[in-house]
Amino acid sequence: MVDHTEDSAANPFSQVPIEITISVGKARPLVKDLLRLQNDSILPLDRNVDDPVELYIGDKLIARGELQEVEGGQPGQLAVRLTEVADLKNGL
Repeated sequence: MVDHTEDSAANPFSQVPIEITISVGKARPLVKDLLRLQNDSILPLDRNVDDPVELYIGDKLIARGELQEVEGGQPGQLAVRLTEVADLKNGL
């Protein structure tokens, strides 16, 4: 286990929360199809269910992973198991 106590004391920004966006895919509908969307419409994505998801901070790709359900959490609550993490100095 890594002790981050010294890191937190040395850098106050280490305690600032950040938002990570998880991308499961993209849709590229035509405008005419977009205008027809309503409740229960299906919008196909460019990915399969088993494809890795991508984690972003802003527009920077920081990791890839697999969606899974949290064990012991709320039913249906999702989490990401990281499979590839970027070297933040050199990229993914």
